[in-house]
Amino acid sequence: MRINEDLTKPVIVHSAKLDWVPSPSAGVDRCMLYRVGGEVARATTIVRYAPGSMFPRHVHNGGEEILVLEGTFQDEHGDYPAGCYFRNPPGTSHVPASKDGCTIFVRLWQYREGDNTQIVRQPGEGETARSRDGAEAERVLFDDGKERVSIEHWRRGSTITVENRRGLEFLVLSGGLTARAEQLNPQSWGRLPAGEPLEAIAGPEGAEIWIKDAPLQHPDVLQMRA
Repeated sequence: MRINEDLTKPVIVHSAKLDWVPSPSAGVDRCMLYRVGGEVARATTIVRYAPGSMFPRHVHNGGEEILVLEGTFQDEHGDYPAGCYFRNPPGTSHVPASKDGCTIFVRLWQYREGDNTQIVRQPGEGETARSRDGAEAERVLFDDGKERVSIEHWRRGSTITVENRRGLEFLVLSGGLTARAEQLNPQSWGRLPAGEPLEAIAGPEGAEIWIKDAPLQHPDVLQMRA
């Protein structure tokens, strides 16, 4: 399966307009944003857990990066309410589930060789950073020099420019914005190749946005295997 696999082209996906695709586990559905591969895939996905659903134990050979969007995600290590961000490096395993239902944003098989950092950021955690023009707050969730992941709050009606030297990926969490002549709402996702800045105007409610500043595929990205 190949979905938005050409990393040289800008892409914006309005996930709220897409159909949910059932996963192999009952009650767990997926909205596929980017995918190269079958059930084992290099992928960026929004995943919805119905109340009481779970996935059987599995190992993340290619690493896993998650942002909880709605509800509370769970595994045997604890509960992760909306706003939690965590990174499970290659070789980690768990039994994901949700007692009351949740929606999460997931990136799989996009780790590079040697990235073994495991972190959990609870809602509101992260290093406070100097905000760019038009933004009122920024929290850095992860920055190791190779990639930088943050959440920004943009003022309503503000014009924002996010420079792009390595590649950008972003997800609207709340509010809305206009970019590339399109209206982006919560769970709208975009990806821009290096050299194409994100130029946006925040909507009347402002915008909260998750941003990853990193190569769209690391030169030493892990090779997929089952």
